[in-house]
Amino acid sequence: MIVRASSASSKSTRLLPRPRLPESGNAESLRFWQFAHNFRYTGSVTHTSGSTNWIDSSNSALKHPTRVQSLSSTSIGLRQSRPRTQYPRLQTSRPFSSSSHSRSSFAFSLESDPIMASLTPPQAPPKWNHTPEEVLSITKLALAQNKAVSDKVAALPEAECNFETVFLPLANAEAEALIICEPLGFYQNVSVSKELRDASNQAEVLQRDFDVEESMRPDVFKAKAAAEKNLRESGEWEKLSDEQRRLVEKMVLDGKRAGLALPEKEREVLMNLKKELSQACLDFSKNFNEEDGSISFTLEELDGVPGDVISGYGNRTEGSKEVYDVTFKTPDIFPIFKFAHNPVTRRAAQEGYEDRLKQNVPLLEKALDLRRRIAAMLGYDTWADYITEVKMVKSGKNAEDFLDDLEAKLRPVGEKERKILLQLKKEEHEKRGLPFDGEFYIWDYRYYDRVYVEKMLDLDESLVKEYFPVSVVVPTILNIYQDLLGVKFIEIKNDNKDVWHEEVQQFAVWDKDAKDESAFVGYCYLDLFPRPAKYSHAAVWGLLPGYELTSGKRHYPLTAMVANLAKPTPERPALMRHDDVTTFFHEMGHVFHGLLSRTKYARFHGTSVARDFVEAPSQMLENWCWEPKVLEKMSSHYKTQEPLSPELIDKLIRSRYVNVGLFYLRQLFFAKFDLKVHVDKEAADYTKLWNDLRESISLVKGGKAQPGQGTFGHIVGGYDAGYYGYTYSLVFAADMYATVFKKDPLNPALGKLYRDKILLVGGSRDETDSLEDFLGRSPNSDAFLEEIFGKVANASL
Repeated sequence: MIVRASSASSKSTRLLPRPRLPESGNAESLRFWQFAHNFRYTGSVTHTSGSTNWIDSSNSALKHPTRVQSLSSTSIGLRQSRPRTQYPRLQTSRPFSSSSHSRSSFAFSLESDPIMASLTPPQAPPKWNHTPEEVLSITKLALAQNKAVSDKVAALPEAECNFETVFLPLANAEAEALIICEPLGFYQNVSVSKELRDASNQAEVLQRDFDVEESMRPDVFKAKAAAEKNLRESGEWEKLSDEQRRLVEKMVLDGKRAGLALPEKEREVLMNLKKELSQACLDFSKNFNEEDGSISFTLEELDGVPGDVISGYGNRTEGSKEVYDVTFKTPDIFPIFKFAHNPVTRRAAQEGYEDRLKQNVPLLEKALDLRRRIAAMLGYDTWADYITEVKMVKSGKNAEDFLDDLEAKLRPVGEKERKILLQLKKEEHEKRGLPFDGEFYIWDYRYYDRVYVEKMLDLDESLVKEYFPVSVVVPTILNIYQDLLGVKFIEIKNDNKDVWHEEVQQFAVWDKDAKDESAFVGYCYLDLFPRPAKYSHAAVWGLLPGYELTSGKRHYPLTAMVANLAKPTPERPALMRHDDVTTFFHEMGHVFHGLLSRTKYARFHGTSVARDFVEAPSQMLENWCWEPKVLEKMSSHYKTQEPLSPELIDKLIRSRYVNVGLFYLRQLFFAKFDLKVHVDKEAADYTKLWNDLRESISLVKGGKAQPGQGTFGHIVGGYDAGYYGYTYSLVFAADMYATVFKKDPLNPALGKLYRDKILLVGGSRDETDSLEDFLGRSPNSDAFLEEIFGKVANASL
């Protein structure tokens, strides 16, 4: 994984160009920008902007839902210009593959355009050469600048409070601070320097604590309330645009939800509780990211695991035996779940995997206790009610009803599928001379799911993988998106390239027929290959948002995908399973949501939509990976360069809904655990609850009760009382695809409709309004139910 020059050496050899100054016409903004430049951060702070989103993954398609995570709910009451978020994909059995090899063996390039390559973007990208000391000092100064604006607003006489004196400067100040802080907080996910990662984590603590304190300022809230009152009483309210009115309403609502109606002493208690919650969540996530455990097996115990996977394991001699060390990273451990013939091996791997983060158990207990106390202080019955109030589902009860209804529909399907897989297990145990106790365990699920596909569809996952080399799939997917959405990626290379690691590819993104800087869209970074201490799954970070400056010009967005694509072996290049392909396609959907949004305010940019809708656009786009013409376009056998045959494509498509009942019941287990712990009024034995719910909902037995809840990163990363959203958003995804794209998924005219009606508006209007504009009617669940229950009989029963 990554090898990076020391901060000192990289700093001393890289001189910064003198960038052009901003044209905001705002002296305070100009001074702020110059301050940022002095600390080696150029270009991105040219104008104000909002906060950060990141979107993570490890799932696919309607059979494999989706992911999103935010920090907004962990630090309840944050001033939410946009929730500083990460969007991790749902808990799933279909992760990305990973490797310890250098990217040089899978470099790819896109067709260049000499005209666009000669254009200069109107905004320089950020620099990535900070020292740990600078990360902290810059963060502190940026937050101080932000506080100065809040102080100025708070000092206004009530009669002088209006949109221009209150809401606009607060929105711009938040954006300016976050534009500096968010990339600095990003280092903890991608830097090889422990010192820089630690500083980045500390900077995020500073920012979270600052956000909590600012959100709890009654003097600032008083100015907001006075400004809203003055706007309504003066008749100026009607003169505001829809997005301006939305900004006012959201900012005032933030104060109410932050607890500013409470007496002063209670506000102080609440603020401290929020800070404790934020720290507990950060500690949980830090443990999650830095987990480096492993389990060892002999070659005999690994019987059935593909040789190309085993060749990637470290091996050593232990006594008289050669053993292979398998990390708990999904690319290493999941092939054991799917391929190891020996159930004892699979059980040991499963129990080790579930136990790998037991140190997170007390942190989760603390976080849940703090959430219950905070919700009670704010006057909410449960934390789930607090969280869902601002989502499409609107209440915890509605979320529970949705999950209960879906479980009732899925259970008969899952029970029938379980019976079929159990029969396969019985036959295999008899064949291998293994005892059979009539039970179906969690470590049996992925193994017999694969066996069923291979037996009933004659579909070999290892064979399909040979048609998806990374060097072909990645540029092909980028080309599909470019054609569909009318954009062009121009890679930034050589001396102009500035990234956090040499393996990262940097792109300037333009409208397809760009002739001058007015057609600039933003920047995209692809960090696709693994290295030590890097975030170990797949995720998209919206590091900089796009929005309109007070001068009328724009600040442009920057999105970064972090992934861990497949490893090469001595015999073959880096290959992707079809699930990996689907995941990558999904994540690029988040990238374009961040790039092609065009809102007036940073708060509403891109993926800053209701959390139970944010996955819908990318979930919709996963459908492309099941379309015959797209599969043919994306595939190229690594030896023959032949695309997938029609026969293989047909088998692959038919596999989509195999065992879909069990798959979704597993997702409902995660969602119901998440909702229950945020609805219950008292603490419980969460290890027991985790294992009991999994058995009753997922229809699989466990072995030794392990603290799997310690591995459930979503619950502290913005999916608290929100995991239901993965399935909830699929209803919208299925409707959008069936109604608009199914008839011609590669049609650029339909891509433009999607860009204009869904991506462009971001969160600047209600999600239902965007859906109705795109669909031409109100959304419904018909397509979703047809996808799941209308096809399941032909797929797997």
